[in-house]
Amino acid sequence: MTKMLPNMSRRTVLKTAIAASLGAALPSITSKTLAADAVVDKGANTLYLHPKGNDANSGAKENPLRTVAEAARRVSKAEGTGPMTVLLSEGVYAVGETATFKPERRAFTKTDRLTIRAEVLPDDPDWHTGRMPTLIHTLPLAGRGLIFGMLMEANHVTIQGLKLLGAPVVESPKRGMLIRVYPIGRMGKELDDLEIAQCVFAGDKVTSPNHLGILAHGSGINLHHCIFYNAKLTVVFWTGGSRGHSMKNCFVHGAYGSGVWTSEIAADFDFRNNVIANGNYVWTYQSAASAGRDPDAGAQRNNAAPEKQRVKYKVIDSLFAANKKIASSGTGANLGFKDIDSSFLELINSKVSDQSVAVELDETKKNYLHPVDGSEAARIGAGLFMKPTP
Repeated sequence: MTKMLPNMSRRTVLKTAIAASLGAALPSITSKTLAADAVVDKGANTLYLHPKGNDANSGAKENPLRTVAEAARRVSKAEGTGPMTVLLSEGVYAVGETATFKPERRAFTKTDRLTIRAEVLPDDPDWHTGRMPTLIHTLPLAGRGLIFGMLMEANHVTIQGLKLLGAPVVESPKRGMLIRVYPIGRMGKELDDLEIAQCVFAGDKVTSPNHLGILAHGSGINLHHCIFYNAKLTVVFWTGGSRGHSMKNCFVHGAYGSGVWTSEIAADFDFRNNVIANGNYVWTYQSAASAGRDPDAGAQRNNAAPEKQRVKYKVIDSLFAANKKIASSGTGANLGFKDIDSSFLELINSKVSDQSVAVELDETKKNYLHPVDGSEAARIGAGLFMKPTP
């Protein structure tokens, strides 16, 4: 007969005995143990993420990962052939380390791509703006340097349907110091085919600066159906002489730097159906000689090529509205831009206007953060939707 301790019921004794028995049979489970024992399918073609997932999980739909960085590690180690997809469920993701996608044993193609996207996209019937996976950058930032949220060191990559916010830091707290994060980057000059579609890049100059949404070397940077809301700079096409770039159906509102930045890329740049409104400069032109330097370093000293040497770009079916200036060179944390002549831009069925573009700020509407319905800007087709909205 079991002898009971004083003030201990029979039920308590039984529960204590079971717990002791299980404790002796099972090792202590910690997050480190889970990570070490995680079952990883190196040939898996789809990885699922959820804000309440666990990076020790398999990455299956019913067993999702938690961070984009862990998904990047899995992709970089993946084996096999065919496309790979990283699917993000709706919710908020803290980006506390750079997610470097750099496949070691797998190559992607134009048709068999690496895709990082929202599980529900803007053209899906049950989509609303609250369903966008939201990435908040919490990376440790110290001193100068290029600090990326996602670094895409691979060919044939698509990023789609995400909302990317800035980092809550001051850009230049003292002379000579720059602190910032770039949500999407690519550093390989030999790389090709980076598609960024149906994404929102949002920031605020004081509380969460989004200094530069996309900073990418290489060729074939294709940006379409994106919104940039109060970002400093939107995209830098960074390799001089590179080809195959495009920017289509994008709405840029309130850029306090400039709406697009080209580093003397080739004249085949396909720029059409864009609205750049209510901001500072529309376009920054960087000479090929200085391409590759930090576009915000402030050390380029107004580096645009002389007018007669500038590459000419076509601006098709677009609207530049209520911006302070059209073209600039130079840069820096304190916006050390220099006005330059905008004759390197050939406007084809495009317009420059002094009238501001009204933005839809009703969150319940599908076109939240788009030009308001019925406006001249809305008719251009800039925004998240590739299909007509009901």
